[in-house]
Amino acid sequence: MNNEDISAFEVVFNQLFECLLDKKKPGEEFNIKLNGERSQFTRFNRGKVRQTGVVVDGSIELTLMENQRSSFRVFPISGNWEIDWQFCYNSLQELREELQLLPIDPYLVLPSGDDATREIYSGNLLADEVVAKTILEAVTELDFTGFYAGGMVNQGYADSSGKKHWFSTDTFTLDYSIFTDSGQAVKGFFAGNNWNDQAYIDKISQAKQQLELLSRPSKKIPRGNYKTYFAPAAVAEFLTMLSWGGLSEADIQQGNSALAMLASQEKMLCSKFSLQENFQTGLVPRFNEWGEIAPLQLNLIEKGALSNTLVNSRTAKEYGKTANGANSSESLRSPQISRGNLASEQILSSLDTGLYVSNLHYLNWSDRPSGRITGMTRYACFWVANGEIIAPIEDLRFDDSLYNFWGSKLVDFTQECEFIPEVGTYESRQLGGSMVPGMLVEEFTYTL
Repeated sequence: MNNEDISAFEVVFNQLFECLLDKKKPGEEFNIKLNGERSQFTRFNRGKVRQTGVVVDGSIELTLMENQRSSFRVFPISGNWEIDWQFCYNSLQELREELQLLPIDPYLVLPSGDDATREIYSGNLLADEVVAKTILEAVTELDFTGFYAGGMVNQGYADSSGKKHWFSTDTFTLDYSIFTDSGQAVKGFFAGNNWNDQAYIDKISQAKQQLELLSRPSKKIPRGNYKTYFAPAAVAEFLTMLSWGGLSEADIQQGNSALAMLASQEKMLCSKFSLQENFQTGLVPRFNEWGEIAPLQLNLIEKGALSNTLVNSRTAKEYGKTANGANSSESLRSPQISRGNLASEQILSSLDTGLYVSNLHYLNWSDRPSGRITGMTRYACFWVANGEIIAPIEDLRFDDSLYNFWGSKLVDFTQECEFIPEVGTYESRQLGGSMVPGMLVEEFTYTL
């Protein structure tokens, strides 16, 4: 695939789809999915470039279905039509032989419908040759470590019923940490479709302020319950847990959901807590693995009550539910927590005395049926007294229930929301992220 001709992804995808339609035998169904990108990757360490380059990569996933059986193959795209079609045709022949040996899948979702979409989101990203210079100019003399990824990401879906979708977006993410001489760090994210020099400089200025506070002697906090402010990055970590045994209809049906008591109305969350899937940002495609389109907005939790779960067609078929375009794992793809009334300049005064938590990590369920989550504080967390940051804290382990911090103990969310991006690059760049406010909690349990 030529670096300068990223539209070749769509050309190859369309050609493969047409050839598969021509080769399809009676009784067979198929779908074909593409994932491709042209990305500039630059890795920084100690304020210097350690690795940089452009990656152009793409792959096709072909799924064949017949007699209520299915299997799939994944193969790379080379940009050479003869090679790509040979990969595809060989995969098709292998799948035909393999299907005869597989068991029947009673909940197999077959292609249906012939709707089509094509969404292209152009951005304003840094030119490849100025990425390093632009990022490093703002962090001169700082121990800056980070990872920049930016460029066009493409995803496509088509199937034997005639359904066809294409999605392309220009995005960038910068995941960074700035360290003190003693090894403590401030962590931050900068992401979007349009690079803004001043917005980036402002983010680094905020990090520098926290870096100065981290230079103070740290304070050891005994275990106990403390009033706590969670910055947006920390709230986003809590939110990821709802994609793992939370809002999935299958998990609720199978008794694996932390929101089972919310679903049965045995418990409620705070009326200030509302959550929705919001695809209006255009950061992720609305179509799922079956080419089904999710609604532009889907309310999940409204004023503390569960209004919808995430339901894919397979779950709908198994449990007699109505699908709403959820993906195969029924996880959040473009979540947004509604903002509150807490002004940013009132955060410390409203907290008064307690903990300011910038980041969390290593989260896990400690007791899923009761919604209890455990994890650790991380990066630029502080003890606050009388509305003033006094000292950084040593890392703490917490263990508390979402029915507390999003329920009876929730004071308020901030007026401003922040986009916390997905920054994973396993196999390919991940898209999307969470739009979340900060939140103030009256009491939160720290166990070590």
